[in-house]
Amino acid sequence: MGWEELVGQVVVVDTDSMFVYIGTLKEVDDQFVTLVNVDAHDVREAKSTKEQYVIDTKKYGVNPNRKEARVRKAVVVSVSKLSDIVEY
Repeated sequence: MGWEELVGQVVVVDTDSMFVYIGTLKEVDDQFVTLVNVDAHDVREAKSTKEQYVIDTKKYGVNPNRKEARVRKAVVVSVSKLSDIVEY
């Protein structure tokens, strides 16, 4: 699956930092992933792990705190559709 197939989908962008981004994938270029209606979540500001936060977001919905966010592709560890997240 390439980036193109994810455009328009609500995705989880995990990074090599303490941030995880959940939002609708708008576009991808050589250096950036652009999301709209984004929840940019800093794990340091919460008591849950990234994984638990993502599961909770799937259960309760995305709570955007940014209209748009651009994430450098160099820091992206993984990208998944929110609907593909398995709850446990």
